Amino acid sequence: MVIVDTSVWVDLLRDASGRKAAAFRKALEGEEAALTRFTELELLQGCADERSWLLMREYLDTQEYLELSQASWAAAARIYFDLRRLGRTIGSPIDCCIAQVAIEHELLLLHRDADFERIADVSRLSQEYVRW
Repeated sequence: MVIVDTSVWVDLLRDASGRKAAAFRKALEGEEAALTRFTELELLQGCADERSWLLMREYLDTQEYLELSQASWAAAARIYFDLRRLGRTIGSPIDCCIAQVAIEHELLLLHRDADFERIADVSRLSQEYVRW
């Protein structure tokens, strides 16, 4: 199983050619894709209209999600804290939460967001930047 970040999903959803979908399948290397509830939130909030929101909601209802444990919240905050102490602030604490889900479940995180590379510098995050 592999966790797929919102940054990858957004690119896939915008790709009318299908080339990125083929590259995505290759990046998965036969593994199953999992999401976090943070990705669900980010994808739904980005919908342009009611129709796309309903379609996205229907699709997301069929996906597998990995959750944070009670201890995860402090661990995710620690990632943000450690980065800030190094002068390496990232764009969103949500990325720390997504990273913590991957860390806890010992899964690879596929993404297109350089913040995850910074997070990997101060944590045990296994991550791969997807290049199309």
